[in-house]
Amino acid sequence: MSNPMSELSETFTLEPQDNARLQALCGAFDENIQLIEKEFFLDIARRNFTFTLKSKDPNSKSHHAKLLNKVAALIQTLYLETAPVRGVVKEIDLSDVHLAIQENRMLLQQDSEQAEQNAVPKVYQTTIKTKRGLIKPRGANQIQYLHNILRYDISFGIGPAGTGKTFLAVAAAVEALERQEVRRILLTRPAVEAGEKLGFLPGDLGQKIEPYLRPLYDALFEMLGFEKVQKLMERNVIEIAPLAYMRGRTLNDSFIILDESQNTTTEQMKMFLTRIGFNSKAVITGDITQIDLPRSQKSGLRHAIEVLENVPELSFNYFDSKDIVRHPVVAKVVQAYDKWDEQEEIRRKERALQRQQEQAKQQALEREETE
Repeated sequence: MSNPMSELSETFTLEPQDNARLQALCGAFDENIQLIEKEFFLDIARRNFTFTLKSKDPNSKSHHAKLLNKVAALIQTLYLETAPVRGVVKEIDLSDVHLAIQENRMLLQQDSEQAEQNAVPKVYQTTIKTKRGLIKPRGANQIQYLHNILRYDISFGIGPAGTGKTFLAVAAAVEALERQEVRRILLTRPAVEAGEKLGFLPGDLGQKIEPYLRPLYDALFEMLGFEKVQKLMERNVIEIAPLAYMRGRTLNDSFIILDESQNTTTEQMKMFLTRIGFNSKAVITGDITQIDLPRSQKSGLRHAIEVLENVPELSFNYFDSKDIVRHPVVAKVVQAYDKWDEQEEIRRKERALQRQQEQAKQQALEREETE
């Protein structure tokens, strides 16, 4: 006799029915659907526009019903994203599916934690609107981060590369500019490799600092287009400046983004935070595990966390490898490095303790000889 709990299934039909959109959703040789099957350990059967999901787990429990429901919603959401723009169906590629799966898993994990704690959800459904379309944060931490950017005048985004810290900050800046909430966007980033002594490099200020601001440029181009960004830069509506050029300025009606802030000194960070004027907003992003400063210098970001974390008017937002929205292997790379760093810290402490013990033993021998 079969166990009815092992036969959980979910059936749904996509609407409106459009063959071109269905092909875009499924991908070549159904590769998108196969990826979802693999990642969630499911069987997905399709008959035209009707999908049936079944769990492969022989010990299916009641929580699998919620999983099937969430995966069904994921497929329907991806189908909605194929909606034609100017008559052209949007293709869904494997990277889109990877990101959707990652977001789905975060939300499932959050639901599980909230059920255990019987807590009230603290997720804010926030979406950024730009002329290039809607930008949705992925996962609870990104949603909370974006909400805090919109709510607080100064927000910190701290975590590894690929977690969306900089991209969402630029998205919020673009929306604020298009809504005329600010008059300009200012982008800055420490140029550690050049020691911020940029005078000997060829080109004007923008050309000198451009290599260090490339991630910010890429995000702007994606949201506004190359020509629009160039025109706004010519009018100084979008401005770039290394930290050394910000001293003595007061920035009113501005959205200011300091990227790679882990490479600021404590003096530079204090200087930056005190440049913010009336009707301005600042976002500071960085990764305290990727500090390129000389060992003798303390990171301005690390120092700011210690000094300012309890100031209620500021927002501190932390990301980890689970929030990475690049290729899935990137998250595993970050996890591997984090694990190695933890083990190396343990080894370092063990070596220090061993040296202390050897020194103590040597001192004891010397005392015995003198006696």
